[in-house]
Amino acid sequence: MTITIECDEGVEASEELLELIRKVVIAACDHEKCEYEAEVNVTLTDNANIQEMNRDFRGIDSATDVLSFPLIEYEAPADFSHVEDPEADCFNPDSGELMLGDIVISLERAAEQAENYGHSFEREVGFLTAHSMLHLMGYDHIEDSERLEMEKRQEEILQNLGITRD
Repeated sequence: MTITIECDEGVEASEELLELIRKVVIAACDHEKCEYEAEVNVTLTDNANIQEMNRDFRGIDSATDVLSFPLIEYEAPADFSHVEDPEADCFNPDSGELMLGDIVISLERAAEQAENYGHSFEREVGFLTAHSMLHLMGYDHIEDSERLEMEKRQEEILQNLGITRD
């Protein structure tokens, strides 16, 4: 599995935080039974940069905590049955890995939310990573039933890694 993590200019992350993100990405793929070697790109940024991206890509001119850019269209969440169809074009031709997509996390917003929710910064980044990974695998939270399913899966992924709200 290839997990590329980059920090925007002026944004710093500890090696422990980078390792946490890698673990959550892998755990999410395992939880959703992705049987392919996958590729995920993660960018760590600040509120100003994520606000610009949110405005440009979603038409919402405000900072957000995380943005997800899935590269696969799913008929049902985590249904990987069609990815080998030639017209799907889901694999990196150089590595042969399934290209799930890109995640952008505002570490500045994650710190604010961790303080507001009363849990650790690491837990918040883990949560945002799990949340975004589920988006990359076709989950959404527009409808209440979808939201509840996504929340359940996020918690399962984090619990399996021992990442709690404590």
